[in-house]
Amino acid sequence: MAQPSWQPWQPWQGSGPPQPWQGGDVPQPWSGPGAPAMLASHADRERAVDVLRAGFGEGRLEQPEFEKRVARAYAARTVGELALLVADLPQGPVPQPAPVTPVPRTFLPVSRPQTNGKAVGSAVCGVLCLVSFGLTGIPAVVLGHAARSEIRRTGEGGDALAMTGLVLGWLSTAAWAVLLTLMVVAAAVSGSGSA
Repeated sequence: MAQPSWQPWQPWQGSGPPQPWQGGDVPQPWSGPGAPAMLASHADRERAVDVLRAGFGEGRLEQPEFEKRVARAYAARTVGELALLVADLPQGPVPQPAPVTPVPRTFLPVSRPQTNGKAVGSAVCGVLCLVSFGLTGIPAVVLGHAARSEIRRTGEGGDALAMTGLVLGWLSTAAWAVLLTLMVVAAAVSGSGSA
């Protein structure tokens, strides 16, 4: 169908009450200030024609009325004029619901929660306690407690990793505390024996 040359919007002059798409004194559906007077773009016109085609395809419009509305859509100057052309049509084809077949739980993907990063860090620091002579014990304990708190709040995974880091971190911290206590006692005993 060839596009008609541009013609200004003319009010309804026919007999009978005007239809919303024919102009006249019918209230416009858009109530914003200046919105109906906004100039229509080519894309706006094509969207209106698509809605008209869908209405025609669904049997909502007869052939002559469809052709008149398409001609008016291509000749429309403003968005308000386009809105009047499609005001009595649904915005596109009516969706037909697809039959829904439930999928058995066996075939549904299992969603595993994301592992908490601090829990991983705690476990790594806890394992490194064995090779670093316990120097990473305190970071393992701090990360482990922070990770368990976040896991309880967010539902992330990694609680076993956080517990591993906590146990190894506390063991290395306790071993360092015992070692330092023994060193202080030994220094005190040797200091008092020489005096």
